[in-house]
Amino acid sequence: MPPALLLTLTFGLGVGQALTLPAWQAVIPDLVPRAQIVNAAALGSISVNLARSVGPAVAGVLIAQAGVAVVFAVNAASFAIFALVLLRWRPERPDGAGMPERFGPALRAGGRYVRHSPVVRRILLRAALFVVPGSALWALLPLVASQRLGMGSSGYGVLLAALGVGAVAGALVLPRVRRALTNSQLLLVAGLIYAGVLLTLALVPVPALVTAALVPAGLAWMTVLSTVNAAMQLFLPGWVRARGLSVYQMVFAGGQALGALAWGALGELTGLVGALAVAGATMALAALTVPLWPLRDVRGVNRDPATYWPEPHLALEAHPRTGPVLVTVSYTVAPERQAAFVEAMRAVGRSRRRTGAMRWGLFRAGERAHGFVEVYQVPSWEEHLRQHGGRLTGADRDAEERARALAEGEVRVNHLLPTPEA
Repeated sequence: MPPALLLTLTFGLGVGQALTLPAWQAVIPDLVPRAQIVNAAALGSISVNLARSVGPAVAGVLIAQAGVAVVFAVNAASFAIFALVLLRWRPERPDGAGMPERFGPALRAGGRYVRHSPVVRRILLRAALFVVPGSALWALLPLVASQRLGMGSSGYGVLLAALGVGAVAGALVLPRVRRALTNSQLLLVAGLIYAGVLLTLALVPVPALVTAALVPAGLAWMTVLSTVNAAMQLFLPGWVRARGLSVYQMVFAGGQALGALAWGALGELTGLVGALAVAGATMALAALTVPLWPLRDVRGVNRDPATYWPEPHLALEAHPRTGPVLVTVSYTVAPERQAAFVEAMRAVGRSRRRTGAMRWGLFRAGERAHGFVEVYQVPSWEEHLRQHGGRLTGADRDAEERARALAEGEVRVNHLLPTPEA
């Protein structure tokens, strides 16, 4: 096989993985109770680590016995079986699911949600701060096995197995540990453990000690990834869950790719020991930022769908793709409540932007002494209707109720449509 074809097919595998993983992870909250999502994420991490550890060993045996082609044939057959199972699966569709979103607007809506969600951005930051220095272990472990420890390919398999054992052990003890530590404390401890393992790989050239050290590394890797992954699944509402998880996968895979490239280049300059030492120090510094940028606790946030806006009734006929649409909401607020109202409306503004608004603002009404006008723009009438039915959650409703409780009198809503083109 020529290199160009090999690279093209490898690129195709990456595309398939990029499409599969977010959709698969987005299904998990529909398959298990919300209280079990953290444990389900841990089981997912176990399967990945076991596959990473056992897969190469099984492939090596098959290659030795039957050749390379058989390995890829067996792998293709396993994917075919998986596809057949999915074809036979008939999940329940929620009532009022509505028409599917078009690709372009759906992609932009997912990007707006991530951009205007501080909780999601914090989760992505914590994932990146762990994965980038953590990728040094996966990128440089083959060199550690061959050059530093002289273990060969079979020894490399033993090192991978130690990581897998640590991941499995972590999943077994993690439920008890979670009862004693918060998510942020888990990230701090796991990051420091992983940093210690990287420094051990740099300083200790003893195969038995390195193998033993990789067990807690697997535990720490599984702990961090299952924690941030579960946090994403718990926080993201159903309509944008797969899109948000795809951004998480992009950060995770991109951090590994860029990190591997950086640590490999650093290894060329400073040597294997220097690269591992710098990676360990970087991981320790990243872990120590947890108190500064903690992972926010989202377990009590209401992410259930909530339809609480009345359906808009227009005198004019609006096509779903008519847009942009300008929505104005008028409030009257007593002087002693105005400061609290403005603060409460900040959360409302984030909700509007997460669920579809391109722009949002809160203004004083010049003709009314106590009047406020909320103004936001959505790309189309279809996008605004999706805000009415499907994109809002109980947390969005709570934020709006807090703001409206500070207003008095009637809250008036107007929908402004674009004029026909001349």
